[in-house]
Amino acid sequence: MAAMASGVPCLAQPNFHIESMFKSSSHGFTKCSWVQHCGLRATAAAVSDLSVLSAKPSSGNISSRNRVVKVRGMASPTVNAPKRQRDPKKRVVITGMGLVSVLGSDVDKYYEKLLEGQSGISYIDRFDVSEFPTKFAGQIRDFSTEGYIDGKNDRRLDDCIRYCIVSGKKAMENAGLGPEDGYKVNKQRLGALVGSGMGGLKVFQDGVLALTEKGPKRMTPFFIPYIITNMPTALLGIEIGSMGPNYSISTACATSNYCFYAAANHIRRGDVDVIVAGGTEAALIPIGLGGFVACRALSQRNNDPQTASRPWDKDRDGFVLSEGAGVLVMESLDHALRRGATIIAEYLGGSITCDAYHMTDPRSDGLGVATCIEKALRDAGISPEEVNYINAHATSTPAGDLAEINALKKVFKYSSEMKMNATKSMIGHSLGASGGLEAIATIKAITTGWVHPTLNQFNPDPSVPFDTVPNVKKPHQVSAGISNSFGFGGHNSVAVFAPFHP
Repeated sequence: MAAMASGVPCLAQPNFHIESMFKSSSHGFTKCSWVQHCGLRATAAAVSDLSVLSAKPSSGNISSRNRVVKVRGMASPTVNAPKRQRDPKKRVVITGMGLVSVLGSDVDKYYEKLLEGQSGISYIDRFDVSEFPTKFAGQIRDFSTEGYIDGKNDRRLDDCIRYCIVSGKKAMENAGLGPEDGYKVNKQRLGALVGSGMGGLKVFQDGVLALTEKGPKRMTPFFIPYIITNMPTALLGIEIGSMGPNYSISTACATSNYCFYAAANHIRRGDVDVIVAGGTEAALIPIGLGGFVACRALSQRNNDPQTASRPWDKDRDGFVLSEGAGVLVMESLDHALRRGATIIAEYLGGSITCDAYHMTDPRSDGLGVATCIEKALRDAGISPEEVNYINAHATSTPAGDLAEINALKKVFKYSSEMKMNATKSMIGHSLGASGGLEAIATIKAITTGWVHPTLNQFNPDPSVPFDTVPNVKKPHQVSAGISNSFGFGGHNSVAVFAPFHP
């Protein structure tokens, strides 16, 4: 798969004798050499620049401007299909979910609204937007911390922290590990890993204004603690007593899936029994909106905000900024069974890669994303043919949507049974929290047998070969689903979820 993703086709069975004849010294080779290796990676071992290779399977040669690699296939055992993890101490299951979103803070109601095709996008009234070219977003309304954060602390906290604590505690309650259950888990084997792409941006903005307008003595002593990206998960950890691994990851819009990946690896290594993981974000303030406007990343469809986020539509013109948090309780199967937990779904595996290409633009050929998906499937122990649902990153940007499609077409050669949708068409793009909210949507698709629609499919892009569930929900039994998240800097992340089977 890795060879195919790089543009070099797989030529035969994994074992080859490769005779390399290098006709120049431009790559440090001046004489013929024999290389024996398993798979086409032998070519990579001998050739430093695969991008100039062109394959000719019919002749058995791989040729380039200055060298020829002759490949002679040999009989070899059939390659074993990937196998899923069977060790209950290393299998990772989902036992709780919690969120804060533009569609509310209740997981079941959130998904019901997604299935109904309700949009959470509206005009911004939190601050004056008269000077902004984009005047709408996914603004959270009627959010309450009652029962989760005491009033004194609540007044000081940035929304990024509030969303994390509320969604994290809700997830613990959902897992049967809430305060009424006495947080019944060994605290030294309980972790917390909730990341943020931006951190406490409102506290940062207010602190800078206080400094410039009133001087340093008027800055809050909470300025530094509340702007750093590790503080949401640190304060959540204090609330739930997490004494295991407790830190944050910040990889822009790929953050949540990075956290799931790291959290699962902590469980598989035996570091923890339970870990609360996901993402939180609260960038919907003047400096956040203005920054993304300056990047020319946002839609400016001010005449009809609810139709502004239109992934895979030919008339898409940018993403819609949003906010929120999405958190999962991830647990070893062994621990979940021993405490009699209700198992919602299974996290089969994941992967992280980097495009190493551009600060904000994705690779148009989708190579980095395709590689990430392939690695995630290998980590999950499943083949591409076993995946029949994709919750796509699909932000509604002209370049990003197409790059993701190009990657998906490299990996999934069939499309008749595949369903793919875009949660952002209804809730907008909540940056580092988006993967958490979309993971919950993916898991709810698995447990309900229904996939939510992709809204605003008015003029579908003909390059998309998959069923995007346009405008109306569809019944679909998910055998395995992937959730994609990608971020500025070329960060790619994929999470694989499936129904739990003992």
